[in-house]
Amino acid sequence: MSEPAGYGAEGTAHAPRPDRSPDALRLALARLAPHRLPEMEQQKNEAFELAAKSESLGPIRGWLTVWAGEIEIERRPDLLSRRRAAEHSLQTLDHDDPGWGAARDELVAVLREAREATG
Repeated sequence: MSEPAGYGAEGTAHAPRPDRSPDALRLALARLAPHRLPEMEQQKNEAFELAAKSESLGPIRGWLTVWAGEIEIERRPDLLSRRRAAEHSLQTLDHDDPGWGAARDELVAVLREAREATG
């Protein structure tokens, strides 16, 4: 783990940030959001298959980036709350509603913040 347990922006405790390796990410996800393990495993398999076909590590690096970001969101209550609110708005508002565009922008901002924190 690369960061000790601490406090997020909202003053709430969060789990330690895992190292950026498949095993560490899987272990962190198993603790934080075990219901997402099948999704992670499927995407990992797809990334490894694509890496083998393309003879490039790019797909594996991409998978690590995505899942390090997803775990960052899951371990930080501030980001998780923002993502859930944005996703709820995206699912319930009409696309013509200005709030829908704001929710899309907020979701992108959450993903960017999580990936930058782990990059």
